[in-house]
Amino acid sequence: MRVLVTGGTGTIGSAVVTELLAHGHTVLGLARSERSAQTLEAAGARTLRGGLADLDVLRAGAAQSDGVVSLAFGRDYGTPEAVAASIVEESAAMAVLGEELVGSGRPLVAVSGTPWIPGRASTEADPLPTEGPVAGRAVSVAALLALASRGVRSAAVRMPRTVHDRGTGGFAGLLTDMARAAGVSGYPGDGTQRWPAVHARDAAVLFRLVLESAPAGTAWHAVADEGDAVRDIATVIGRRLGLPVESRPVEEFGPFGPVFAMDQPASSAHTREVLGWQPTHPGLLADLEQLRP
Repeated sequence: MRVLVTGGTGTIGSAVVTELLAHGHTVLGLARSERSAQTLEAAGARTLRGGLADLDVLRAGAAQSDGVVSLAFGRDYGTPEAVAASIVEESAAMAVLGEELVGSGRPLVAVSGTPWIPGRASTEADPLPTEGPVAGRAVSVAALLALASRGVRSAAVRMPRTVHDRGTGGFAGLLTDMARAAGVSGYPGDGTQRWPAVHARDAAVLFRLVLESAPAGTAWHAVADEGDAVRDIATVIGRRLGLPVESRPVEEFGPFGPVFAMDQPASSAHTREVLGWQPTHPGLLADLEQLRP
């Protein structure tokens, strides 16, 4: 299968590109810089020069592909305005990709997040939240899945709060960056809230499985660890970096502070049963042991 991949040099995307190539697919990777193009080409992919805002480029890339994996998202999480702008950009890109595939039966796989359900682990059947700092993504993903009725084999892979590889990535990666900057490994609240997690290479396998065989209009959970306590995550980070560990005010965690403070475990039982997905790489707490001061 010829697959267009956006965001193919990120933590998730680079693993997805490697996974697709290893299983006989060819990859056309969106590259907004020469460095990204070189990274993609070194992995064995062809490149399509442009960014997520270059809608004509995306349309042309989708037209020459048998399927699309949409992973690109803005890198600025510093302010609510920056996050909102990234959501708008991502939504416009997915709409263009979807329209190009209408009536073709070709797959379009997008990334979203696992929902949070009070009192229990969320499942694939639970709807995405329509409130909060990233609620706009739920709207665009719902529109994508609705394209199933228009001849697109659309699907969403819901990612947990931390997608990690060699101790970096996701919300745990943000905690690590904050710890390095502040000189203390902090966590919001009492730290008993749980975050789900998955290794990037395990997530990549699920993206491939969904691309190859998932029915139209379906959502799947890339969850290996159902929920690690944030205090435990911060404790490993502090120990590996040689920093004290303590609770800090939610406001210190920026626009994601309210999300950081939520208890949000998630299950992938349905995904494992139906698609046969089985994570094999280290869990988050073990992977964080690779952090260096």
